[in-house]
Amino acid sequence: EKPPASPQKNLFRFKSSRPGRDENAPYSRSPVGMDSQRLLGSPRKTPRKISTVPYKVLDAPALQDDFYLNLVDWSSLNVLAVGLGACVYLWSACTSKVTKLCDLALEEDNVTSVSWTGRGTHLAVGTHKGEVQIWDASKCQKMRSMMGHQARVGTLSWSGNMLSSGSRDRSILQHDVRVPEQYVAKLSGHRQEVCGLKWSSDGQQLASGGNDNKLFVWNMHSTSPVLRFNDHTAAVKAIAWSPHQNGLLASGGGTADRCIRFWNTTTSAALNCVDTGSQVCNLSWSKNINELVSTHGYSQNQIVVWRYPNMSKVVTLTGHTLRVLYLALSPDSQTIVTGAGDETLRFWNIFPGPKTKGDSGDSSSLLDFSSRIR
Repeated sequence: EKPPASPQKNLFRFKSSRPGRDENAPYSRSPVGMDSQRLLGSPRKTPRKISTVPYKVLDAPALQDDFYLNLVDWSSLNVLAVGLGACVYLWSACTSKVTKLCDLALEEDNVTSVSWTGRGTHLAVGTHKGEVQIWDASKCQKMRSMMGHQARVGTLSWSGNMLSSGSRDRSILQHDVRVPEQYVAKLSGHRQEVCGLKWSSDGQQLASGGNDNKLFVWNMHSTSPVLRFNDHTAAVKAIAWSPHQNGLLASGGGTADRCIRFWNTTTSAALNCVDTGSQVCNLSWSKNINELVSTHGYSQNQIVVWRYPNMSKVVTLTGHTLRVLYLALSPDSQTIVTGAGDETLRFWNIFPGPKTKGDSGDSSSLLDFSSRIR
């Protein structure tokens, strides 16, 4: 359906043929100056309306209810990758076409993490047995497998040609996909499973979170952390770098912690802490506006959009019946998809579009409201 044309600016506004009274003129009764009158008379900026229901719901059978896995990612080419059991499925947001990328059942293995390259042409897949595989999405073809981990690979993060993988074996491996070596560096520091990994957008810093409640920051050349943050009191899976401010890092803690914390990695300063009231599973910043979204587990299973830096709530979204373990942001940064052990993927329009283009809602997405990933 075509959205209704926006009304002209002058609609329903009284047009006066008489000039406004000068507040300095004799006999002026108004205690309000003309500048103030103009300000009071200007139309109020309408608050952004965010629908509290998802515009699309997809069934995702066997989507695991496991806090330590990262099974959903959205590519720059607008394709969603979802790990379901031994398989990875690709869902095109443009055509709604579903493709099975791979099946690890013959290898008696399961998918434990997925992550797209920046260009969106290749997908990294981490497995329960500790393999890291690179797949060509257009050909549905495995390009290579990289060994080195002794346990499941629950988190992956790309920076150009460098792929970082975090494992239950407590290590982070750096893979340069241009060279034949299985990995080019091993980062040791966490004492329990590595469950969160994120490269900064400038490729200079890697943040890692662990089941040991630690948040570490590494640089391109370090094999031990250059920054160590010990303030969380539960596992740190949720990690996000601000696209608006260099060195601004957000992290979220698990059930015993419930806090979102902010850090300046340039000065190593702790900036702020917000108690969200429930387990923080994921964090993601909008590229178009200085806001971020968090998803939660025990006990409310909610999704919250926050304004930064005052951390006031823009909206709280509910609907998932189990903890919201998975989150991915669309390429235009307007839509999120959330996934949970309730075996649904839910799509929400939460952020405005780029300021130059305005907020273009995707009305076509209302079609095909409920369908299956497989």
